[in-house]
Amino acid sequence: MPELTAPDPYILLLTGTGFLIALVAWLPLALRKLPLSLPIICIGIGAALFLLPVITWTPSPMRYAAFTERFTEFVVIIALMGAGLKLDRAFSWRRWRVTWRLLAITMPLGIAAITLIGGGLLGLSWAAALLLGAALAPTDPVLAADVQVGPPKSGDEDEVRFAVTSEAGLNDGLAFPFVHLAIALALTASSGEPWFAQWLGYNVLWEIGAGLVGGWLIGKAFGWLTFHVPAETKLAQTGDGLIAIAATFVSYGLTEIVHCYGFLAVFVTALTLRRSHRDHDFNREMHDITEQVERIAMMVLLILFGGALIGGLLAPLRWTDVAAAAALILVVRPVTGLVALAGIEADRLEKLTIAFFGIRGVGSFYYLAYALNHVDLPQADRLWAIVGLTALFSILLHGLTVTPVMRLLDRSQGRDPDAAEAAPPGLKGPAAT
Repeated sequence: MPELTAPDPYILLLTGTGFLIALVAWLPLALRKLPLSLPIICIGIGAALFLLPVITWTPSPMRYAAFTERFTEFVVIIALMGAGLKLDRAFSWRRWRVTWRLLAITMPLGIAAITLIGGGLLGLSWAAALLLGAALAPTDPVLAADVQVGPPKSGDEDEVRFAVTSEAGLNDGLAFPFVHLAIALALTASSGEPWFAQWLGYNVLWEIGAGLVGGWLIGKAFGWLTFHVPAETKLAQTGDGLIAIAATFVSYGLTEIVHCYGFLAVFVTALTLRRSHRDHDFNREMHDITEQVERIAMMVLLILFGGALIGGLLAPLRWTDVAAAAALILVVRPVTGLVALAGIEADRLEKLTIAFFGIRGVGSFYYLAYALNHVDLPQADRLWAIVGLTALFSILLHGLTVTPVMRLLDRSQGRDPDAAEAAPPGLKGPAAT
C-alpha cells in the first residue's frame, strides 16, 4: 500500500473548484423558498474555510490591492452584461421614469448624506468621506440580482424588479465621476492645482458621453453580427452564448482604451444588443452563459470576502462606524429612495420594496479599491472596514428578507410565487418567484 502523503495543492484546488461549481448549480434550487441567500452561504463558507489551521494565507483587499480592483471589476462587468440582456422593457424616457428618478434623486442624495456622515460624524477628511459616499451610494448589480428581473422573455418583470435591475445597471457608471472627484480633491489638497475644469470636462462630460456612445456603437455592431448578417454566417445560428462574454470584454476594453466609463458602456451595449432582436431565443442563450460566469465569480469573491472578515478586515472599526453603516442601510437608502418615488403611480409596498433593496456589495469594493490604487488616503484600512461592514450588513439583512418580501409582493399583485419554473432566474437563490 503506498505511503500516504500530503495532497498536491493542485489536486486540492481542482477538488475544491468542483465542489464550488456543484454548489453554484445546486444552491439556488435548495434556497428557493428559504429566507437565506446564496451570498450569505458563500461568506459563511469563506469564513469557515479560512479558519482551518492548514490554511495560513489570508485574503486582504489592502495587501492585494491590484488583484482586488481587477477581480471586482471583472465580476461587475459580467453582471452588467447579464442585467442588460434580461431587461424585456424597451428603452423609453417615459417607461423608464422610475429609473431616472432613482439615478437623478436617490443616488446624489445618498452620496451627499453619506459624505456628511463621513466628514461630520466619523471624522474622515472630506475627500475620504466623498469617496465613501460614491462607493456606497450605488445599488450593486451583482448582489442585487436577488431582486432583479428573470431571464429574457420569462415574464418576471414587474415594476419593482425592473427598477432595481435598471438602476443597478446604470448607477455604477454614473457614480464614477464622484469617485474621481474624491481623488481630485485628495490630490489637490497636497498639490494645490486647479481641478474643477478637468473634472467637469473630462471625468463628467467626456467619460459619460463617450461611454454611452461607445456602448451603443459596440452593441449595434454585435447586434448586426449576431442577428442581421446573412443567415449562414449570423452568430445566432451557432447557439453559442459565449458571444455575450465577447461583447462584454470588447465593450469594456475599447471604451476604457479611449478613457471613458466602461461600466456604463457595457450596460448600454447589453441593452442595444438585446434591442437588435428583442424576441429572439438566442437572447436566453447569451443571458445564461453570463449568469453562469457571474455566479461562479461572485461565489469566489464572497468566499474571499469571508476570509478577509476572519482575517481582521473589520478590526479598525469604531462604534460610530458601526452606527453609520447601519444608518446607511436602514435610513439613508430607504429615505432617499422614497423621496425619489414620491408621485409615482405605485402602491406603498412597491415603493417600500424598491427603496429598501438598495443592496451594497461588489461595486462598492471596486470603487474603493480603484480610488485607493490612485491616491493615498489616511485611514484606508478604516475605509475598507466601513465598506466591508456595510456590505456585510446589506448581504445579511437583504438576504434574509428578500424571500418573504418578494413572495408577499407577488401575492399582493395576484401572482403565485410557487408557479415559477424550477430553476430560478438570475442569482435568485432565495428570491424564486
